[in-house]
Amino acid sequence: MSTQLLVGGRIYSSSNPDATAMAVTDGTVVWVGQDKPGRALHPDAEIIDLAGAFVAPAFVDPHVHLTALGLKLTGLDLSRTASLSECLELVREFAANNPTGTILGDGWDETRWAEGRPPSLAEIDAAAPGRAVYLTRVDAHSAVVSSTLLDTVPEVTTAQGFTRGEPLRADAHHLVRAATLAGLDRAHRDRARGAALDHAAAHGIAAVHECAGPEISGRTDVTELLEFSHGVEVRVYWGEAVRTADEARTLIKELGVHGLGGDLFVDGSLGSHTAWLREPYADRDTTGVGFLDAYAIADHVRACTEAGIQAGFHVIGDAAMDAVVAGFGRVVAELGGPAVAARGHRIEHAELVDADQIAKLAEWGVIASVQPGFDAAWGGADGMYATRLGERAATLNPFAAMAAAGISLAIGSDAPVTPVDPWAAVRAAAHHRTPGHQISPRAAFTAATRGAWRAGGVRDGVSGTLVPGAPATFAIWEADDLVVAAATDTVQRWSTDPRSRVPGLPPLTPDAVLPRCLRTVHRGVTIYEA
Repeated sequence: MSTQLLVGGRIYSSSNPDATAMAVTDGTVVWVGQDKPGRALHPDAEIIDLAGAFVAPAFVDPHVHLTALGLKLTGLDLSRTASLSECLELVREFAANNPTGTILGDGWDETRWAEGRPPSLAEIDAAAPGRAVYLTRVDAHSAVVSSTLLDTVPEVTTAQGFTRGEPLRADAHHLVRAATLAGLDRAHRDRARGAALDHAAAHGIAAVHECAGPEISGRTDVTELLEFSHGVEVRVYWGEAVRTADEARTLIKELGVHGLGGDLFVDGSLGSHTAWLREPYADRDTTGVGFLDAYAIADHVRACTEAGIQAGFHVIGDAAMDAVVAGFGRVVAELGGPAVAARGHRIEHAELVDADQIAKLAEWGVIASVQPGFDAAWGGADGMYATRLGERAATLNPFAAMAAAGISLAIGSDAPVTPVDPWAAVRAAAHHRTPGHQISPRAAFTAATRGAWRAGGVRDGVSGTLVPGAPATFAIWEADDLVVAAATDTVQRWSTDPRSRVPGLPPLTPDAVLPRCLRTVHRGVTIYEA
């Protein structure tokens, strides 16, 4: 056995909040405490001097799209464009610098542009004449494409979500996205995956949950991803509905995936006007798109529950949540609440959810995989959510209510929709744009670590912590002085009293400099070092 002793640092551990040292033997934390006794207890250990650095459990991102993220990192990133004209100029420059192949761009958001509209087909064709161009909106639920690319998928013009002159949505978008990804060679896709996983490790992430599906990436992408070797652990979810337990087991065996959920679409997104709402959008006469009704949802939950498989759904709008709760309710009535709760089924996003639905989901043990970065990007009185929903926007992403009801939260990014930046996500959850929806930094950090492991089915009681017996999965950070903060400064909490001995976290106020990752370790193996 080999032992490493980390000394001279600040260790985030519930078992010893004042710890400055930690011993790791063969990938497991074996001791946490002070430097002097650590050196005495482990005289032959390899010493790692932390020089005051902060050591905490590594993050887990429970909702990513790795190939798409990698293509954005290595290709045409449109997320920082301030205008439509800038977007088109970047397309022209990219086309000139890359004279062959499909032009893949990601991240445009017309709500941030002065023009207030997406690129037109004619503008895309003019920016890259004769080229296949695929530019996905920031939420990944719509895209603008060139005539050349449209001509390769003739069936798109009769698909749901095709309206001439508008971005492709729903099935039309899924068809073109599938054709675009299939046109890339394996080496291109592998380079993207490597870039995405390297990026995750550099941000203190040791594991991710790939949320795949027929409309997202396809079976080939899943097969290749499962074959891809990297230090970051990847758990894959497949979003395809089934009707029987035998179908569920067969699908799991065929694909080798962890569960049947992730982006199993019940609806779309608010930004693309495809989230399924009870009442029309404030800025468009539509209630969005529903892909699964309560009966199909019940079939899927029942089949997965009986097969012992974790199920899940992508659900954003209130009408979509109505269908999800009704579907779960049918299965609970048939199989009983404990049988359903034992599987730890998931819902992704869960943005527009009311108090009654929260209570039921909590009772049924449903886990909510949420993305505080959505609120940071589009929340607030002047944000995109307010434009789309009016007063309803103030009810979005009620993290505090969900946590108070007992729903287990897992915090992630939905990258490439929002950046892979877990500390920023934790800060966004603690500084929600709607007062009363925020949770404490400690609760948010737990949701991004221990809660995210739990969302992936790991329920050993120690993963996502640094206590003796836990996997040595941690990150080392350059960070400011540690603090303990409540969800609101107006509330006095025992957790903020020094006598409570609650371990501190780096300051996460809006103006604070976020920690910088120095090293990421997974089960004792270094997977990133600055």
